[in-house]
Amino acid sequence: MKKTYKEIIESSEFKSLVGKKTVVSVILTILLFINYYGFIFSIALNKQMLSQKIGQATTLGIPIAVGVILVSWALVAIYIVWANNTYDPEIKRMKSEILGK
Repeated sequence: MKKTYKEIIESSEFKSLVGKKTVVSVILTILLFINYYGFIFSIALNKQMLSQKIGQATTLGIPIAVGVILVSWALVAIYIVWANNTYDPEIKRMKSEILGK
């Protein structure tokens, strides 16, 4: 059955999907801020720890910075997997309801 845009937007399914996307986005954003600003605060508050040598030319700050980047990539990957498996199929289904396909 073909539905109008207004019916879809006012439906509990759509509102639930928007709520889920908001929750996922907020959680991942908070984790990203903790990751990044945790590193920045560690630089500001404990330079001695990050400047410790762990090799001839490498300090502890380098692998930690690489870890910050890798965690950021992982958070993006988590969002992509969630969107591909949950969000996008629901959006596609709702679009097909609107367009009647």
